[in-house]
Amino acid sequence: MLSPKSQLIPNLLLDFHSTPTGGHSGALRTYKRISCGFYWPYMHKFVEQFVAACDVCQRAKSSSLQPAGLLHPLPIPEQVWKDVSMDFNNGLPTSQGKSTILVVVDRLSKYGHFLALRHPFTAKSVVEIFLDGVVKHHGIPKSIVSDRDPVFTSQFWTALFTALGTTRKMSTTNHPQTDGQTEVINRCLEQYLRCFVHNHPRRWTSFLPWAEFWYNTTFHCSTGMTPFYALYGRHPPPISRYSGSSSPVEAVDQCLVGRDQILFLSSVRRCLRPLIT
Repeated sequence: MLSPKSQLIPNLLLDFHSTPTGGHSGALRTYKRISCGFYWPYMHKFVEQFVAACDVCQRAKSSSLQPAGLLHPLPIPEQVWKDVSMDFNNGLPTSQGKSTILVVVDRLSKYGHFLALRHPFTAKSVVEIFLDGVVKHHGIPKSIVSDRDPVFTSQFWTALFTALGTTRKMSTTNHPQTDGQTEVINRCLEQYLRCFVHNHPRRWTSFLPWAEFWYNTTFHCSTGMTPFYALYGRHPPPISRYSGSSSPVEAVDQCLVGRDQILFLSSVRRCLRPLIT
């Protein structure tokens, strides 16, 4: 428990909101993230004021959302990773040869994987990355919810998942909102990337692993917990800062220094810039 006058509070707010693992989330989700390990009186008010004053959030987040369409209700899954939804996030600037993200989400725990793709891609190449990024961790799903992208309606995709015993559930032309879950996550992912790579959009692949970590460790009102906790029954260990030059292996030192530049230093500079200019 901290005193409301503690000098640690500004740094905690910065780390839990403005870094890539904090994701510039809203006040409630930032509060939930901090409260896993810290508490001080009037903490919620501190968080609300900090988030409301965040310059990056004000510039990168849209103030209006499209009205939600009517959803066709889907049955609640009985097991984690038995039923998944997936969608493409297209049209991104090319980064390390990739310009598309395949978003795959477990419909029960809400746990997600964000997989970068080269464009153009085929049904076969999407299956390969799905196997490597999802199936090897969680197994073959019993059902896949998607829109009617040509990949998902292709003969190869249809024949493969029919042979594997996976049911395909696709949105109709008149009701594309059936797969609303991944569409919402796509908007959150786009918002996240705008916050961190707005000035260098071709660096988004460097932030994609942290976007996935942020999403999976963010509180979800629908489940009352984070996807990580829903899947594993625990919170992930905290990510500590690296003490520069402490590793005898130069390549390791460079790797961890580079990681901290993404996770911590860039966020501090971004938040300080409005105060300096």
